[in-house]
Amino acid sequence: MHIVKVDATESTNTFLKEMCQQNTLKNFTVVITDEQTKGRGQMHASWQSEKGKNLTFSVLVQLNDLIIDQQFYISKIISLAIYEVLSDLLTTKINIKWPNDILSAHQKICGVLIENSVKKTQVNHSIVGIGLNVNQQKFENLPQATSMKLQANTTFDLEVVLIDLIKTMKKYVAILNAKNYQLIDTLYLNHLYKFETPSMFKNDSGKFMGKIVGISLQGKLQVELEDETIKEFGLKEIEFLN
Repeated sequence: MHIVKVDATESTNTFLKEMCQQNTLKNFTVVITDEQTKGRGQMHASWQSEKGKNLTFSVLVQLNDLIIDQQFYISKIISLAIYEVLSDLLTTKINIKWPNDILSAHQKICGVLIENSVKKTQVNHSIVGIGLNVNQQKFENLPQATSMKLQANTTFDLEVVLIDLIKTMKKYVAILNAKNYQLIDTLYLNHLYKFETPSMFKNDSGKFMGKIVGISLQGKLQVELEDETIKEFGLKEIEFLN
């Protein structure tokens, strides 16, 4: 594992992508920073992080023979790796909230931004950006945010958590490279927030009841409605309501 530390950068994903364009990098090269000035989440959402308190980093992930239609498996294995690490370190209930947010006791503790580089019909490599709230204790205007320290009432060593995350990511990348899709699907659904639980959702048409019954190959959320029909939703097409 090659770790590149920068004091501050607009985005570790952008920094790592530029490195990829200029050099041939080893698999699992990591760019980490104490301060990300323009951190990004899914669909251009911003990511807030107190300087020096959390893990904000990006990882280069190179895969074997993963076709474009299967690229959501990258999201699944990264989510599962983070889930496993946090489950080992915290006693609170950890869940994966579709597509790849990580919740601790129903509050967001980690966000993931995955940007895939595609060559012909295959994913050439992925830049995986991770923002994990570790030792931060106050979140301005983010009532649903939490951190490892808030959940465990202890201070964590950032480097130890980082190394644990990368090691576990390598394990799940190996599972994907072995094409063990059934295991990945089973684990992802087992840990998926509100899976097969009647819940309230919202979309452009308004609020409705339904339950998550699966994930499509393309990564869309499959929700069974009250009339027992199943509808698929893409990112930002559906919202979870408490």
